[in-house]
Amino acid sequence: PPVRGLRGSPWARSAMPSWVIDRYGRNEVLRFTRDMVFPTIHFPNEVIIKVHAASLNPIDLSMRSGYGATALNMKRDPLKIKSTDTEFPLTLGRDVSGVIMECGLSVSYFKPGDEVWAAIPPWKQGTLSEFVVASGNEVSFKPKCLSHTEAASLPYVGLTAWSAVNQVGGLNKSNCGGKRVLILGASGGVGTFAVQLLKAWGAHVTAVCSHDASTLMKKLGADDVVDYKSGNLEEQLKTLPLFDFVLDNVGGSTEKWALDLLKKWSGATYVTLVTPFLINMDKLGVADGMLQTGVTVGSKTVKHLFKGVHYRWAFFMPSGPSLDEIAELVDSGKIQPVIDQVFPFSEVPKAFLKLEGGHARGKTVIDVISKK
Repeated sequence: PPVRGLRGSPWARSAMPSWVIDRYGRNEVLRFTRDMVFPTIHFPNEVIIKVHAASLNPIDLSMRSGYGATALNMKRDPLKIKSTDTEFPLTLGRDVSGVIMECGLSVSYFKPGDEVWAAIPPWKQGTLSEFVVASGNEVSFKPKCLSHTEAASLPYVGLTAWSAVNQVGGLNKSNCGGKRVLILGASGGVGTFAVQLLKAWGAHVTAVCSHDASTLMKKLGADDVVDYKSGNLEEQLKTLPLFDFVLDNVGGSTEKWALDLLKKWSGATYVTLVTPFLINMDKLGVADGMLQTGVTVGSKTVKHLFKGVHYRWAFFMPSGPSLDEIAELVDSGKIQPVIDQVFPFSEVPKAFLKLEGGHARGKTVIDVISKK
């Protein structure tokens, strides 16, 4: 009968291609399937996006290994309503650039066909898939000057840097002019974005990276570039004038001395993106993990406040309105994507291995609609 030749609308389908994991582990846990459950709109403010491009972030490696699973599962199902006791199959990938396919009843800002970008929070199904569902307030119009593969490199690192610098650090375009800023771990995804953002706002930026990334740092606008391999980093930085703001993407031993590089009693702030919050919850459980985390950040904040500097932790925060502001900076030429390599959708495991190898200069991007 002629009905056999008909094809339903995309959202009438029940399955789609996706890269998933069924357990936590190393790269071998990644599995390609054509039978991933098609996303559905459960809330009136949600949209379904056809994914054109995605990108990988260090959090994808961490989530693949099970890091943060306790906290994320609590966020996924806080009231233990679901009949199944597992988060699997789980799709990784946080960044998306693509096209709106369907909108919930209360979504008025977007319509099907709009080109958008977003960073999907880690407790939701990810973007290494043909389609993904997102809340309308997590989504923003894609910068017009970027392709989908370029745009997909920016949302997660952009929002992480924005959270650290603006929402936690209190810096913005009106108060940043002339401030001395130090960025530790400047050549990664968050670092390359932060360098450009702070330069766009008029700060004096000192970038710490390895020697082979120094040309990139200069190209992005860094005023001073310090090679952490060319001697004792702490001693090198102590020869420079004191800073108003330190963004630490490295953590570990840097925290012991980095705060000494700040101007005392001037409102100077140290913000680190390396926190024990998720690992505490994995090790100690939800209640004890949150308690331990609160004690740690509280004691460190008070200790450094007595020394005349502010100590803060920052996290990624999904935000469509913040992406709107970032899109303006991109379209005005003040921020550009930094892409290390683009992989076709069929080579997602290779992209993970590339990210795992470290020392990338910029982002690892997945071209999801590539036919390769």
